[in-house]
Amino acid sequence: MKVGFVGAGKVGCSLAMHFVNSGVNVIGFYSRSTESAADAAAFTKSNYFSNLEELIKESDLIFITVPDDAIGDIWDRIRFMPIEGKYISHCSGSLSSKIFSGIEESGAFGFSVHPLLAVSDRHNSYKELPTAIFTIEGDDNHLGELKTFLSDCHLRVTAISKEAKVRYHGAAVMASNLVVALIDSAATELRKCGIDDDLINDALTPLVLNNVKNVLANGSIKALTGPIERGDINTVQKHLQVLDGLDKDIYSTLSLKALEIARQKNPKNLNYDQLEELLRTS
Repeated sequence: MKVGFVGAGKVGCSLAMHFVNSGVNVIGFYSRSTESAADAAAFTKSNYFSNLEELIKESDLIFITVPDDAIGDIWDRIRFMPIEGKYISHCSGSLSSKIFSGIEESGAFGFSVHPLLAVSDRHNSYKELPTAIFTIEGDDNHLGELKTFLSDCHLRVTAISKEAKVRYHGAAVMASNLVVALIDSAATELRKCGIDDDLINDALTPLVLNNVKNVLANGSIKALTGPIERGDINTVQKHLQVLDGLDKDIYSTLSLKALEIARQKNPKNLNYDQLEELLRTS
């Protein structure tokens, strides 16, 4: 199968390089930036195309790896090209294959394929792709074929529904971007305690990493500790008295979520009603 890429950014470069290393015939890239396409082609030892239709004509499987807002525009350009029998996939986390409106009439097969991974480096993130879970949805009659192709490239793939894409992407944001925001909030409070900036990351690293390892290895219920789990209303009340602004809101909201987990961990021997009332009225 010959694979082409429309878009030569981080996701496109990473996915193409992984395919190349898996023995796939990556024919090359088209991008509105000739420089980006040429760089991606040089990196993957493939070709760059200055004409979109030529790339489409040469490809059996086309990945559209452009920003979400541009996917519809690209589809509007290629939908009337000779794409019968071709597999067309975008790599958006939040958009589904429904964006390929009218694709049935063209005879092509539409999909979305998304790695549950923060692809941050144009030339190095491909090394991390085998560690990620890829979600796929799209044409029911040909979904198995594309899933097999990805699996043969040593990628872990699971199917989801079109209707689940937005919720799925929201979950991914919680586990990645919002973790950044949470850690920044903790750093802000440590800075207010007088801890030097050059020590804050060292202070947070063992706390964050060990906690993440614990929850991923043992699950949320077993991993949960601290004043919420213990039902220590006095400590929580003191926290709420010194926190303010967004950091207080974050503390209160996530503590209510932690309270849900605590009730599962201690269903009989602890009563969390007063703690919940404190958090909801804080």
